[in-house]
Amino acid sequence: MPESLASKIRSLNDAFRLTFVGGRVMVTDGVTALPDAIKARALSTVRAFAEFNHENDPHGEHDFGSFEVAGQKFFWKIDYYDKSLDGGSEDPADPAVTTRVLTIMLASEY
Repeated sequence: MPESLASKIRSLNDAFRLTFVGGRVMVTDGVTALPDAIKARALSTVRAFAEFNHENDPHGEHDFGSFEVAGQKFFWKIDYYDKSLDGGSEDPADPAVTTRVLTIMLASEY
């Protein structure tokens, strides 16, 4: 993937992850079942996540992370869908044709 395309996708992903605006945020049943204080900490941790490296971000898109809160390991992932959510986006760098979906889950649910 050309660096300029990865850079556009990274910027859009970072803006969405930091604000939760510009897409949909989903949590799994396991996360929903946690106490509110732990859920709140998990959401804050996703927003503040900055531990990107070649191992967890090989394409430079800032679309995945893992972390621990209260002894629970979490994953988060951003996927790119078309506007109708019927299939993948043809161009994740174009917000006019892309709906970003950020899913937060317990690692044990993966």
